[in-house]
Amino acid sequence: MTNKQFPINTDEIKDNIYDAVNGAWTKQATIPADHSSVGGFMDLVDDIEKTLMKDSEELKNGTLEANTPELKEYVKFYKMANNFKKRDSEGAASVKPIIERIINLKDFNDLNDQLPDWILSGLPTPFSLDLDPDMKNAKVNALFASGPSLFMPDKTYYEKGNQAFQQLMPIFTEMSSKLLQMVGYNENDANKIVVNAKKFDQLIAPNVKSAEEAADYSKMYNPETTDELASSTSVLNLKAAINQLVGAVPDKIIVTEPQYFQHLAELLSANNFQLMKDWMLVKVVNRFSGTLSEDFRQVGDTYSRALSGKEEAMKPEKAAFYLASGTFDQVVGDYYGKKYFGEKAKADVHHMVEKMIGVYKDRLSQNEWLSPDTKKMAIKKLSTLGIQVGYPEKITPIYSKFKTNENESILANLLNFSKIANQDMFSKWNKPVERERWEMSANTVNAYYHPFKNIIVFPAAILQAPFYSLNQSSSANYGGIGAVIAHEISHAFDNNGSLFDEFGNLNNWWSKEDHQHFTELAQKMIKEFDGIPFAGGKVNGKLTVSENIADAGGLSCAEAAAKQEPDADLNEFFINWTRIWRMKARMEYQQLLLSIDVHAPAALRASVQVKNLDDFYSTFDVTDTDKMYLDPADRVQIW
Repeated sequence: MTNKQFPINTDEIKDNIYDAVNGAWTKQATIPADHSSVGGFMDLVDDIEKTLMKDSEELKNGTLEANTPELKEYVKFYKMANNFKKRDSEGAASVKPIIERIINLKDFNDLNDQLPDWILSGLPTPFSLDLDPDMKNAKVNALFASGPSLFMPDKTYYEKGNQAFQQLMPIFTEMSSKLLQMVGYNENDANKIVVNAKKFDQLIAPNVKSAEEAADYSKMYNPETTDELASSTSVLNLKAAINQLVGAVPDKIIVTEPQYFQHLAELLSANNFQLMKDWMLVKVVNRFSGTLSEDFRQVGDTYSRALSGKEEAMKPEKAAFYLASGTFDQVVGDYYGKKYFGEKAKADVHHMVEKMIGVYKDRLSQNEWLSPDTKKMAIKKLSTLGIQVGYPEKITPIYSKFKTNENESILANLLNFSKIANQDMFSKWNKPVERERWEMSANTVNAYYHPFKNIIVFPAAILQAPFYSLNQSSSANYGGIGAVIAHEISHAFDNNGSLFDEFGNLNNWWSKEDHQHFTELAQKMIKEFDGIPFAGGKVNGKLTVSENIADAGGLSCAEAAAKQEPDADLNEFFINWTRIWRMKARMEYQQLLLSIDVHAPAALRASVQVKNLDDFYSTFDVTDTDKMYLDPADRVQIW
C-alpha cells in the first residue's frame, strides 16, 4: 500500500487539498485490529516490521547468519521472546522477586538503603534522574531531575469533569487489579492496592508539567545545587544516592519541574508511605506484564488499547519481535540500515541534506526582518549543524555488554540490561558530550533535531517512498523528504530551538527587536492553528507551535529548493507534501494526540501550511471564493 497511487480529485483541491489528494485512499484504507492508525508513516512501519520479522525468523533458524557479536545476542533474546511455551509455564515467577522487594520495604529508611540500586535497576521511584548536555555548557553532560510519569497520559486528564479520565481510569483500575490478582493477591487486597496507588498518583498530578508546559524549553533550565535538591525531602538521602550514582556531588543539577520538588516533602510523608508502595506495585505489574506469559500480556495491554482505540492486542509473534528489537534497537537498526539502505543511498541523502542547508542559508541571507548581526549568528548556527543520515558508522558500545543469559527469564535479562545501561549513563556525568552518538535506531520511521547538540538526524527507515525515491520526480521528493529535512533544520529556529546557540547552549543570540518580531510571528502561528475543530476537540495552538513553525519553514524552504531544479513542478511538490501526511486513525487515538502531541493533526499539517505559501494559490488557481483561500495578511511566513 505504501507506494500505490490513488486518483486525485483535482476539482476539490481548492476546497480541501488533503481530501482531494487522500480521499480515495481514505475510503479504501482499513485499520488493522491491532493498529490505532494507518497512513504514510505507519505504512512504512508495517513494511519494515514485515521485513525485519522475516529476517529475525531466518536468523533464529540459521538460514541467515548473525554476522556481529551483538546481533548474535539479539538472536538469543529473540528466541527467548518467542519461546511462548516456556513463558506461559513460568507465569508470574520472574516478577515476584521485584514485588517481594517492594513488599519488604518497612519504611523510607529501607528504600533509602537501596535507593542507588533501585534507580539503576529501573524500578519505580517518585522522581526521575537523567543525563543530557548541560543547557548552559552543552559540551559537557549534566544531571537532570524531574517528576515521575502519571497513570493517565497527561495532568490535564485529572482536571475536574474530564470525560477521557472518566472513561479511561475505570479501565486502568480494572486492568491493574486483575494483574495484581494474577500475581497472587486476592481480589479485595488487589482492589485496595489500586485505590492507594491512584491516591498517590493524584497527589503527583498537580505538580508535574502538562504536555503544553513541557513543550516550552525555556522553562526547563532551573539549576540547583545537590544540597538544594536534596533538601526537597528529609526521608530520602538524595545527596548520598546521587553521589553513589555519578561518583561525585554535582555543583549543579538541572531541575525541569521545580514545582514538583517544592512539594516532594509533603508527598513523601509517613502517611503516604503505603500509598507510595502500592503505587510502585501497580507500576511494576503494568510495566513488566509484556515480558511474562501471554495471558499477562493480553491483560496488561487493555488500557493501552483503550487509549489508542486498538481492537486487539498484537499477535504473540509480533509482540515478541518488538520486545526483542526494542531491547536491541541500535543493533537491529544497524542491521537494517546496512542491508536495506546502504552507503550509496546514505551519501545521496547526505548530499540532499547539505543542499537543503544551502537553500536555508540563502533564505536567511535574503531575510528582510532579521538585523545583520542576528542574521550572521543564524547562519553561523546553520554552518555548525551536525548531520546524521541513515545509520551510524558504529553502534553504541553499550550493546557489546548485553549478554543474553538463556538460563534466566526474559525479565531478569531486561533488568540486567537496564542496570548496565543506567550505570553507563551515569558514568558519563560531567564528561564530554558524544555529539555523534545516535539516539534513534536506523529502522525508526522518524527524524529529529536535538537543540542541546545542534544536530539533525534522519534514520534510514524514513528515507523511502513516498518521502523519497529515485522513481519520483525531484519536486515530489522535495515535497516529501525535502520538506522533512527542512522541517528538522527549521527546528533550530523555532520558538524552542532559537533559544540555543551553535554549540547547543541556552544563549540569547538575537537582538531585542528581532526576537520581539519573531515572537509576534510565532504568536500568529499559534493563532492560525489554535481552536481548529478536530476529532471532537480543538487544536491547541500553543502546544503545537514549535512543530508548526518547523512545518512552515520546512515547506517553504523545500519549495525554494524544488524551484531550482530544471524539472520543477509545483503541482507534484504540493501533491506529495499532502500525500505523506495521509492518515486514517481511530477516534480514541486522534483524541489522545490532540491532548498530548506537540504536532498538529496530520490532515491539518497538510492543508493549513500550504495556505501560507503564495505559490500554492497560483499553482492551483485558488481565489478568494475558494475554501482554501487565506487572506495575504493572515498568511504566516517566518522562514
